[in-house]
Amino acid sequence: MKVLRTPDARFDGLIDFPFEPHYLSIDDTEGGALRVHYLDEGPAAVAPVLLMHGEPTWSYLYRHMIPILTQAGHRVVAPDLVGFGRSDKPAERQDYTYQRHVDWMSDVLDQLDLHSITLVCQDWGGLIGLRLLARMPQRFIRVVVANTALPTGDQPLGAAFESWRAYSQGVAEFRAGRIVQGGSVRELSVPEMQAYDAPFPDESYKAGARQFPMLVPCTAEDVETQANAEAWEVLRGLEVPVLTLFGAEDKIMAGIDQVFQSQMPGAMGQSHQILPEAGHFLQEDVGLDLALRINAFMRDTAR
Repeated sequence: MKVLRTPDARFDGLIDFPFEPHYLSIDDTEGGALRVHYLDEGPAAVAPVLLMHGEPTWSYLYRHMIPILTQAGHRVVAPDLVGFGRSDKPAERQDYTYQRHVDWMSDVLDQLDLHSITLVCQDWGGLIGLRLLARMPQRFIRVVVANTALPTGDQPLGAAFESWRAYSQGVAEFRAGRIVQGGSVRELSVPEMQAYDAPFPDESYKAGARQFPMLVPCTAEDVETQANAEAWEVLRGLEVPVLTLFGAEDKIMAGIDQVFQSQMPGAMGQSHQILPEAGHFLQEDVGLDLALRINAFMRDTAR
């Protein structure tokens, strides 16, 4: 497997990002190794909040939320998915599969030996994070579902998703900062957009970002449809508390919060919210509010 690594200098001096990088080495599933980056903030001895990002972001997405969570006494672990952020980037699109992403992040949880996890997942962080929950439910104690889905190919994903997927495959230059701006309500600053572009020095680093939209199961014949259906069978039997927090201006994910509310037993009676003035990247639009709601959810569901 040919692997690219973004030069560290690309991450120097990023705005509002004072966090120290951490790394571990995982099996690339072909006999080699991949370096995965993660943030680890707050007291090490307490139960972790696992922040899972999606496409085409990285742990920078959670920069405004991490201090609010740690000030409340929580440990925060925020990995960069393989192909994103400071993590290694396989150079060929065929190296990226949905199953591999689940396996790679499973390796991360195993190596970090995380237990009593509060999962916070958005976009592909949910497609992967919810599969982790189904694979190893004993590691998790609650879940926050934000602007994400776990599709099984039996419902159309809608015109907005189809438009996004067509754009991702056809645009000549895949600019992460511009994409995050397009999915946010507020106006990002130039340095913020540059921070989202930082992991990708040129188009050769973007194989994972380009491939992700094509990995979403859209029909019954897609390769991961069955695996997601099997994950749902597990999720429907879990009693862990589930909170949905969705952005009102996210056209792709509109209404999917109700799927989780109706299908996961632990969602009953929780303070679910559709957040106004929030788009797909609600961490950018309402990060403070989001973090405070997560803190309150954790306090209210403490065992």
